[in-house]
Amino acid sequence: MKCGYVFGMLLMVVSCGPVTPKKDTKSQTTPPIVGTWKLLTGTTIKGTDTVVTDYTIGQEMIKIISPTHFAFLRHDMNKGNDSTASYAAGGGRVKIGDSTYTELLDYFSIREWEGGEFELFYKISGDTLITTGVEKIEALGIEHLNIEKLVRVK
Repeated sequence: MKCGYVFGMLLMVVSCGPVTPKKDTKSQTTPPIVGTWKLLTGTTIKGTDTVVTDYTIGQEMIKIISPTHFAFLRHDMNKGNDSTASYAAGGGRVKIGDSTYTELLDYFSIREWEGGEFELFYKISGDTLITTGVEKIEALGIEHLNIEKLVRVK
């Protein structure tokens, strides 16, 4: 009888254990912009001047976006061994909205850009991300429209 009593009490304790609340899936939905992206082209427009850069020729750049931070890395494809040698990296905090996100540039290999805040409008179509925003740094005399086309890295 004692064994049955102990078993019954154990069963009652286990079945009356703490209740785990259901997770709120709506608040934990990952924004579609979160992920790793490869830069294909960049277009800068200042006044009547437009410059298009193809980032698939001789160089490569990726941008990684998390719900709270972003980072980007760009380098030449010749491992820095010729006149095309280049390397740039940066990142910081990010605020993500439904169609906008803001990059707060805390780190950058071009230190004068650090502290910049850049609001970008974004649109995702399939695996392609298009961002559009004004890059403005008064101290450097920089103000232009920047449009980037990226593809999701699988």
